[in-house]
Amino acid sequence: MANEWPQKPLGSLATNFDARRVPLSSREREKRRGCYPYFGATGVMDNVDDFLFEGLHLLVAEDGSVETDDGKPFLQLVDGKFWVNNHAHVLRGVTDADTRFLYYALSTIAIRPFMSGSVQAKLSQANLNKIPVPYPPMEKIRVAIAHILGTLDDKVALNRRMNETLEGIARALFKSWFVNFDPVRAKAEGRDPSLPKEIADLFPDSFEDSELGEIPKGWGGGTLGMLGELAIGGDWGEDEAFAGAVEASCLRGVDLEHLRQSGHASAPRRWFKPSSLERRAMDDRDVLVAGSGAGPTGRPLWMCDDLLQALGPCVYSNFCKRIRCGTAAKAVYLDAWLHGMRASGEIWEHVNGTSVPNLDANSLLAGKEIPLPPVPVLDRYHDFVRPIWQELYAGQNRTLAALRDALLPKLISGELRVKDTERILEIV
Repeated sequence: MANEWPQKPLGSLATNFDARRVPLSSREREKRRGCYPYFGATGVMDNVDDFLFEGLHLLVAEDGSVETDDGKPFLQLVDGKFWVNNHAHVLRGVTDADTRFLYYALSTIAIRPFMSGSVQAKLSQANLNKIPVPYPPMEKIRVAIAHILGTLDDKVALNRRMNETLEGIARALFKSWFVNFDPVRAKAEGRDPSLPKEIADLFPDSFEDSELGEIPKGWGGGTLGMLGELAIGGDWGEDEAFAGAVEASCLRGVDLEHLRQSGHASAPRRWFKPSSLERRAMDDRDVLVAGSGAGPTGRPLWMCDDLLQALGPCVYSNFCKRIRCGTAAKAVYLDAWLHGMRASGEIWEHVNGTSVPNLDANSLLAGKEIPLPPVPVLDRYHDFVRPIWQELYAGQNRTLAALRDALLPKLISGELRVKDTERILEIV
């Protein structure tokens, strides 16, 4: 990729504040707990009672984890009041816009030629200052580039916070209805359950004893396996079309990586024979969990019918476990229980293997006992949370991040001009 902008050494473009850094030991930080973030080479390590820096700064990892997986420097764009230890360089451009521009410009540069150290990687201040940075001579161009890329990053961050809020709402509703039994307790105590009448009427006004302990009257109890059963897939298809293959047998194949990312938009297509295709096809009654390698760390994922229609039919790899439920509502209920088990660590009781963790899905389904609400209650819960999961899996953040990653090197190098991207901000 040819750079069209002139390059200047980083040391001539930014002021270095390394001399103001003060490292604090873990014992010192323990004594100085506070509200100000304490940054290390790659992130916040703690919170302390004072700050050394204020305003927008660029942190560049100095030693330890200096290089990212794609060979670029470890960067943090930090604003507000904060403390930094001696494992991250502290830089600031002439203006905040320049600081942002340098953040994006440095994220396109291979850092290895400037690293030293045989045992522990290090980026010295002298080598940091030598890094050549593409630098448009006109300030308005640098401001515009930082604005375009920053707007995309801000949109991704906003969507992430919104998704966390939406997921929190869904989890809170699950806990209220099916763990704490709040509507039933309210009715039993003569209080308003704070629900629309047609929903409140679905819940009883008393409890009864069961093997699970106290549960709402009329509800049953059972295992996760009463919601769904483990399905065994066929062959994992072929990368290329085979003799007699038809276009309808070429579908997206979901593997562990896509499950961990909670998204399938980038899942590659594979070619399947009819028998395997039938056994691997998924619908809105299915929940996927990571089965091996990542163990239970992948998020259980409910495949809603709208998502499947948007992406086309999907199939799953051998490293995922598919649990097929009786209804889509049961799939949502199962997903919620699996999420809670993973969050609490309970799911690890059903993981075996020393070098490679493997989830024993049969043990999981048979070993976890849960309350089983009547169908109308599950249906209403499904009606509430289904739109939330659809929003979470819509994939907008992945699209925005991919757009930002595609634009960044072209804008920084000058291959793509600002005027060519003006329409982008209007769209997003």
